[in-house]
Amino acid sequence: MVTEIEYDVVVIGGGAIGENVADRAVQGGMKTVLVESELVGGECSYWACMPSKALLRSAALLRAARNVDGASQAVTGELDVAGVLRRRDKVTSHWKDDGQVEWLNGANIDLVRGHARFTGPKRLEVTGTDGEVTVITARHAVAVCSGSASLLPDIPGLLDADPWTSRDATSAQEIPSSLAVIGGGVVAAEMATAYAGFGTEVTVIARSGLLGKNEPFAGELVRASLEELGASVRIGVSPTSVIRDGDSVTIALDDGTTIVADEVLVATGRVPQTQDIGLEAIGLTPGSWLTVDDSLRVLDADGEVFDGAGEDAWLYAVGDVTHRALLTHQGKYDARIAGDAIAARANGKTLTLAPWSTYAATADHAAVPQVTFTDPEVASVGLTAAEAKKAGFRTRVVDYDISWVAGATISSDKYVGKARMVVDEDRKVLVGATFVGLDVGELLHSATIALVGEVTIDRLWHAVPSYPTLSEVWLRLLEGYGRPTE
Repeated sequence: MVTEIEYDVVVIGGGAIGENVADRAVQGGMKTVLVESELVGGECSYWACMPSKALLRSAALLRAARNVDGASQAVTGELDVAGVLRRRDKVTSHWKDDGQVEWLNGANIDLVRGHARFTGPKRLEVTGTDGEVTVITARHAVAVCSGSASLLPDIPGLLDADPWTSRDATSAQEIPSSLAVIGGGVVAAEMATAYAGFGTEVTVIARSGLLGKNEPFAGELVRASLEELGASVRIGVSPTSVIRDGDSVTIALDDGTTIVADEVLVATGRVPQTQDIGLEAIGLTPGSWLTVDDSLRVLDADGEVFDGAGEDAWLYAVGDVTHRALLTHQGKYDARIAGDAIAARANGKTLTLAPWSTYAATADHAAVPQVTFTDPEVASVGLTAAEAKKAGFRTRVVDYDISWVAGATISSDKYVGKARMVVDEDRKVLVGATFVGLDVGELLHSATIALVGEVTIDRLWHAVPSYPTLSEVWLRLLEGYGRPTE
């Protein structure tokens, strides 16, 4: 049996990004349907942001308490790993999406469960788990929000070794005695921190070092922390083969050594989930990232007529699948812009994509914030010093040891951290900031506002940080830069 239905807007993917596109489209007067093949709420709710941070939190709090005299004496037991897993399960709603579906209903967003494939411009076939097919036609737009999946590198024997991906690491019901982590990015660093906190013997294999997209000192401080937790961090080596033998995995490295572990987690990057959604039916390449403009309109799809403002646009892509910024908060920002742009164009409005306009996702280019929840945390926004120099800015870099701030002294008896601001000397505004240390994630939005608002150094002197908090690091950075003169 085939059912045919029509909507103004069809959103493929019911994660946080798809939900936000749909919500904004509905608010713009568009009748909208969400198509989801798994759980409404998507990767972030069940296998990424939320469960990973739940796994990290308990051990981080325990370590923080042990580093404060008076509190440390009260800590007499060890981490209750079973309790951590119970809390993780609660945070993920036990992998049930009833609450998310209830939200959809309240937001007047329809839901069709199944796998969507394009059969032509503005036309999709959705196959449910029962084999039933629903044909959906979009009157105005389709938004692809299908996300990304873990990349499995071409290492001999890896696929046969049944490796963990990030999904396995965040949803595990049993904690292995030993874990090898291949990769040095955010997922690798966070999961290495989480499992080391559980007492697992962790070995990180990071060919190019840890957190290579951040300032170099971030990876250095996180590596030192992991080693203090008992993890081994192998830098500058790569796996040449992986063999599963019963309950253990043997990883051969290109320096001639081997690592034996109960499980191996592969965290070497992401690939777009566009392989089987029928892109070939609309003139695009299956398995490719989708290239978009700043209104999130997909370029070069069949049926598109681009007049400069994109008034005949019908295909949009939002979130990881665009490869712009693979972060939930940034994807939600893009989703709000895409939903608004879809509704505006459907109502005949001509859009401008000038920097910082309502319909342009320009923060993706200049002010992407990210927190890595290692111990210490790493919080950054904008460009690193090296990136700013490469981009042609004439910069000045100011560093400060956060442990010297009064707020850090109060927070911990063993505070370790560092702050950096990168200043464009021609405009006297920040183009990048990085903080490493306990609880620095809460400092990041102030830096983001400074970048987005292009607040000059002279004006920042009048933003008085409260004492004694970590925010005082702003004053110290400004003092390091030097008091402005009339």
